[in-house]
Amino acid sequence: MDLRITPKLLSGDIAVPPSKSISHRALIAGALANGESIITDVLDCEDTRATEEALTALGAVISHDGYKTIVKGISVPTEKADINCRESGSTLRFMIPIAAALGTESTFRGEANLPNRPITPFLEELPRHGIEFLSEKMPYTIRGKLSGGDFPVTGDISSQFITGYMMALPLTGEKCTISLTSQLQSRPYAILTADTMRSFGVDVKIGENSFEIPENSTFRPCDYTVEADMSQAAFFLVADAIGGNVTPTNLRLDSAQGDRAIIDIVKQFKKNGGQAFDVNAEDIPDLVPIMTVLACFARGTSHITGCARLRIKECDRLAAISDELNRLGAKIEAGEDYLVVHGVDSLHGGECETYSDHRIAMSLAVASQRCTEPIVIKGAQCVSKSYPTFFEDFRKLGGIADVI
Repeated sequence: MDLRITPKLLSGDIAVPPSKSISHRALIAGALANGESIITDVLDCEDTRATEEALTALGAVISHDGYKTIVKGISVPTEKADINCRESGSTLRFMIPIAAALGTESTFRGEANLPNRPITPFLEELPRHGIEFLSEKMPYTIRGKLSGGDFPVTGDISSQFITGYMMALPLTGEKCTISLTSQLQSRPYAILTADTMRSFGVDVKIGENSFEIPENSTFRPCDYTVEADMSQAAFFLVADAIGGNVTPTNLRLDSAQGDRAIIDIVKQFKKNGGQAFDVNAEDIPDLVPIMTVLACFARGTSHITGCARLRIKECDRLAAISDELNRLGAKIEAGEDYLVVHGVDSLHGGECETYSDHRIAMSLAVASQRCTEPIVIKGAQCVSKSYPTFFEDFRKLGGIADVI
């Protein structure tokens, strides 16, 4: 689906969709609990559907009743499972150790760029704990049952590996320690995992360079509500900051989501009259595309650093966001792990690629507010990965997005 967007400032109140990150974690915790959990406001998107299907393949029973998702925990794990993670890196990296802990022989498949995204920390450590990898390239097949103990894990690739271990290790029944062998990137996501697990009865002990799962930890069923997604709120907060008049109405300001940092970034931007800014994005990589849009219209030169991991996301996000905004008239220099953004007054129109990346598509839509001519976003349907109703909400705020 290609969309022609006619430039117009967005205006109005908007309820932000539920958090994708928390939805993944709550679904998994419910599936690993002994009993029935009711999870309200699970985000319905391609990624969370992949996780639901994976949990069902492993033995969970999941049904839906309006805004409620009823999860009956895995009582008897399946012997074998074939899991299509679609394009979801979270699903892949969360479910590999969980399937291992359940003792289910599992094959993991994926689409688009997912086969190229690394799982090195699993290939290195899981075989030391009873798991055999029958293949080291996708489709991955694992066999065996995970034992507990100590898990030295690199933290400089993705926090998703830490989350996968954290959620799987209670199933071993043993005391387990995840020890970081390098600085943990996106640490707030690991803290978010611990916060969600605590609601389901598992109290993870968090150290400066470790995460400890106490012996005999057990997930317990509960009623749980997923809060609004700070990553998605960022698009509307930036839309407001660059000239619109948009107010997200349902944000939890004390959220454990690391991407709540966008609230302070935008607040400071507005307080400083739109001055350029510098930000280290190691802990908030998902905000980089939309922060780049914000920087495009700042007065002066902004620097966004700590971005190396964005080159192995759904696409090379550093190249994608800089190339497409530059195509519209921005002035952005991309390095291996940074962006230098020289502010401009406006962008012109033109055609833009999304590279099948939802965050690129949504960022370009927000940037259209400050274009002098219409823009065409090619492959805009990729927003279904995380925010299927984005363009509906865009139009509710006055945006003009016509299907070509």
